[in-house]
Amino acid sequence: MLEVPKLRNQAGEIAAKLEQKKLSDAGTVIKQVLDLDDERKNIQKNLDDLRSEMNQISKSIGKLMKEGKKDEANEAKQKTGKIKDEIKQLEDKSREVDAELEKTLVILPNVPHESVPVGKNPEDNVVVHEKQFPYDESFKLKPHWDLATDLGIIDWELGVKLTGSGFPVYIGKGARLQRALISFFLDFAGKKGYKEIMPPLVVNEASAYATGQLPDKEGQMYTIERDGLFMIPTAEVPITNLYRGNLLKMDEFPVKLCGYTPCFRREAGSYGADVKGLNRLHQFDKVEIVQLVHPDKSYDVLEEMTQHVEALLDALELTYRRLLLCTGDMTFTSSKTYDLEVFSVGQGRWLEVSSVSNFETYQSNRLKLRFKSENKKNQLAHTLNGSALALPRIMAALLEKYQGENGKIIIPEVLRPYTGFSEI
Repeated sequence: MLEVPKLRNQAGEIAAKLEQKKLSDAGTVIKQVLDLDDERKNIQKNLDDLRSEMNQISKSIGKLMKEGKKDEANEAKQKTGKIKDEIKQLEDKSREVDAELEKTLVILPNVPHESVPVGKNPEDNVVVHEKQFPYDESFKLKPHWDLATDLGIIDWELGVKLTGSGFPVYIGKGARLQRALISFFLDFAGKKGYKEIMPPLVVNEASAYATGQLPDKEGQMYTIERDGLFMIPTAEVPITNLYRGNLLKMDEFPVKLCGYTPCFRREAGSYGADVKGLNRLHQFDKVEIVQLVHPDKSYDVLEEMTQHVEALLDALELTYRRLLLCTGDMTFTSSKTYDLEVFSVGQGRWLEVSSVSNFETYQSNRLKLRFKSENKKNQLAHTLNGSALALPRIMAALLEKYQGENGKIIIPEVLRPYTGFSEI
């Protein structure tokens, strides 16, 4: 959620930036926010004045009674009664205006960083870096869904039987390879100083709101309506919320957290090749890295976290590229995002496997996550997170890249200590 003082001081500049994020009426919404904030301030001033007046009158009542001025004291009591009524009305109005202000503020997405390219769609994203690894092209490569079926390591039909499409069942060495990837990603994060967290897989409304899933992405989440809970779309939600309402000390920065969770998303995109096999699922496994940092450091940390993901792809020897997302393709809550894509040699296309984002103060303002700065003032921290990594498309790319003409899959050396086998 954007900060009202920044909106007041930079209204025109921010409106222009938000229009680049496809919010055509940004200027109008910002004006509504500022008008509501003015109304809120006026109500608060009137409340302060009335409370001060009531305190003065209340003090005078005792004095009047001591002086035997009973009629004047009773008149003063009647006046305080009227003031109490006025205060209650203003307090009710204040709550209404506060609610309307917050309701209007959440319409506004985060402001894109000055380094983000202006664009309307994915075609306007910028390839920042690409790294290629060789693969065997001497025979016709199969897509991962055929490989997994032939080897009996993923059963698509059983998933449909148990739940529905988008819920595959991993079997035998397929399940062990999945577990090996999770362990490798977590161990790698641990060596980089991330503290491992095992959070709940369901969160309450306050948690979903604080990280920006509500109200923007409500339709994408599985809900448990009876209990008012939500299945997590990513570990970012519970892990970041661990620090909701906290006041950090300077020497606690950076806070580095990681966690593995299954993730749940209702929408699975379009039909056809885009969602075939492991390309897009309703339930999938992912290791997430999260950092809470001083505002002066967050863009250096964004680069560091992105390089962390690239190092994982290097270790797996998967061809990948880093994209800097344009303004029109960024998420609602992000100020700057890098996407990492791997090349699927069996499908001949790029697959997104990670997004690494800096949210600046957008999440921390909702979280009320602050730190005490050197000048003893409370400031909002910056929050960042990234997928390190999402497993389905990594699994797809691994099966396709490491397939042999004999139908076997060779396991990358870095994973063999985790799998206990070298081929499938």
